Amino acid sequence: MPQTITTKLSEHFVGLSYQDIPTSVVDSVKKLVLDFLGVSLAGSRTESGRIAQTFALEMGGSPQVSLIGRKEKTGIVHAAFANAICAHSVELDDVDELALFHFGPPIVSAALATAEMVGASGKEFLIAVVAGCEMMARLSRGCNPSLRDRGFHTTPVCGAFGAAVASSKLLRLSSREMVSALGLAGAQASGLMEMYDDSMQKRVNPGPAARNGVTAALLARSGFTGTDRILEGERGFGKAFCDEFWPEKVLENLGEEIPVNIEFKPYACARPIHNAIDCALSIRQQPGFDSTRIKAIRVWRHPAWAKYHMNNSPHSFHEAQVSLPYSVAVALLEGNALLQQYGEDRLNSEQVQRLTKMVEVLEDPSLPRGVSCRMEVTMESGLFLSAQVDYPKGSLKNPMTHEELEEKAHLLGDEVVGKAALSEAIAKVGDLEHLCSVVELLKPVCLRS
Repeated sequence: MPQTITTKLSEHFVGLSYQDIPTSVVDSVKKLVLDFLGVSLAGSRTESGRIAQTFALEMGGSPQVSLIGRKEKTGIVHAAFANAICAHSVELDDVDELALFHFGPPIVSAALATAEMVGASGKEFLIAVVAGCEMMARLSRGCNPSLRDRGFHTTPVCGAFGAAVASSKLLRLSSREMVSALGLAGAQASGLMEMYDDSMQKRVNPGPAARNGVTAALLARSGFTGTDRILEGERGFGKAFCDEFWPEKVLENLGEEIPVNIEFKPYACARPIHNAIDCALSIRQQPGFDSTRIKAIRVWRHPAWAKYHMNNSPHSFHEAQVSLPYSVAVALLEGNALLQQYGEDRLNSEQVQRLTKMVEVLEDPSLPRGVSCRMEVTMESGLFLSAQVDYPKGSLKNPMTHEELEEKAHLLGDEVVGKAALSEAIAKVGDLEHLCSVVELLKPVCLRS
């Protein structure tokens, strides 16, 4: 009988060693971990992060796994759940190039929790994160854009499988056990795109993915078996979540390449909005620009994303972070789109509200990329200012430097643990493959008693 997709993937991931991972991927995943720590620390101080961490502590379990930004510990599945929500609570977490999902919240949260529980080394943790990210990327490649177009959120849906692989790797499961873990993860995969409103709905999505992936791996370790046809079965993932599923893309160049391409966010909002922000920042620097004399703002987007993020009157932090008109307005007025630009004082600003309502979005199928954006600002004088951005800051073709990522981490984490502790954590990430224990990485980002 031919091997199933899940069996082939499991054998690949069980056999994955540090020597198999290209230096470029190691460097990229280190940046991912660094970015995750910063956004998780900031997220732990948001209302959604606070609720998630309080929930995790109330659920109890053996106090063996750390909550980022806290001194208390809790059970492994609850810590994975809460840390993933914290990492997604400030809209500054990493992003994938193809489907714009987030690796860090589900994968790093699951791997950190499992690594701490089993006493894994930094190198073991690093390998597990790479494996989890590869699983997530491969599955997304096989199901998108169909999965997203049906209303499913790739981060939690595919993230559950990636979290299961990362956790399985750290638990040293056999290939048969990892097959079961993936089957059980598929039974728990979920997540919808109905989340762009005045609620915390979007924040929760990676939490169950991290928790369910860890749960699946722990169950498999205990002998609970899962199907090996979870992906291609008649009632499996491909049929349930997608109108079109491409198994060959999931397995393409398996063992020959690790298709993990990670981008990072400089702005505190949904990734497809970043192109528009970069357009606004470019226009802001052009001769004749005056934010008090703007008459009209027109934005052209590719049809793939033109109907998303269209709220012209957001009323909360959560709504503003997924509003392209609002983000364009604050970028034009203040020259940035960081956390403070999404605060209540900005939401209530007459200037911000005026420009937010002025933004008109049109479709242009000729734009080269799904997230491409062209903007035209008309001044009261009649002057037209324009810009087009196909690759936003932080993308693979317009990357953030390591120094910029460190600066971002300090901006987000210093207020929580202090600059010295954050610097220590950054140094630990740089030396991750040589750490005897992941606990060394966690100590600086968890409060001391």
